[in-house]
Amino acid sequence: MKIVVLAGGLSPERDVSFSSGTMAANALLSLGHQSILVDLFFGLPEWDGKTDLFADAAPLPPFRVSESEPDLDALRRSRKAGYNDYIGLNVPELCDQADIVYMALHGDCGENGELQAFFDARGIRYTGSGAKGCRNAMDKWISKQMFEAAGILTPRGRLLQAGDPFDPDSLPVPCVVKPCNGGSSIGVSIVHDRSELYDALKLAFSMENTILVEEYIKGRELSCGVLGETALPPIEIIPLHGFYDYKNKYQAGAAREVTPAEIDPEATERIQKTALDVFRLLGLSVYGRIDFLLTAQGEAYCLEANTLPGMTPTSLLPQEAAVVGYSYERLCDTIIALSLDK
Repeated sequence: MKIVVLAGGLSPERDVSFSSGTMAANALLSLGHQSILVDLFFGLPEWDGKTDLFADAAPLPPFRVSESEPDLDALRRSRKAGYNDYIGLNVPELCDQADIVYMALHGDCGENGELQAFFDARGIRYTGSGAKGCRNAMDKWISKQMFEAAGILTPRGRLLQAGDPFDPDSLPVPCVVKPCNGGSSIGVSIVHDRSELYDALKLAFSMENTILVEEYIKGRELSCGVLGETALPPIEIIPLHGFYDYKNKYQAGAAREVTPAEIDPEATERIQKTALDVFRLLGLSVYGRIDFLLTAQGEAYCLEANTLPGMTPTSLLPQEAAVVGYSYERLCDTIIALSLDK
């Protein structure tokens, strides 16, 4: 098949996306597909629309994620005029020629549902969940309200809008402050006392105008992937320093990951059941990953759902899938097959 692997984009998770996309493109090539990696943001300004780019598909060197997120303002300035806000020149036209688009994007530019809705209107097939499910999952406040309405345990939270007055003393401490639509823990702070609250709010508001303040739950960090209608074995993430932030997620050796998680069978079953419940509640399809905190009392708090989980060398979903016999190549091929069937 002719496959466009779409990566990059104008997102703080741009570098992570290139790492996922490079690995996926190479895996699909090894399976006999004509897969090419394309940057959603910069597009293909030199392409004439006639040259068969798929015929020149070739393996790519590994992409290494830096310790800090990219400078998006510099990226904006470096792009020429005449582009859509976030879709580069000739990207839709090339995707028209593909049998399917493999979505290796991370962050709002690929996970908030806008690109999925655009592709739906244009008749372009793509991997992963549809527009509505992506919107539900990307907005952590919407997700939280849906979790609470469905009786799914989740940390209590409060939504704050830039410019709206609020009393900082009314916020719970300790707490977690995060952008409402972010990913890869970018802009997330754990606030241990009130002296840290101002900087945490400032950081989150520098990323988005809408942020979420959640009660702090002390627990083991777990994640549970879903592939099709099956919940994968949960994985436990143990950062060597601090919490599971951007650096600890994508630098090899920064965290220890245990798959399957060394928790009792009852907790495993409960987390897998909840992951499937969340997957269906939000309207997701094909694959995803649900994040949890497991307390010492055995309570599993659902934090969020990821519609396009990372597929980098350190990512969680491939590790979970490997436990049940999926090579990286087979996982990519299964995502393609499930997406064509949806």
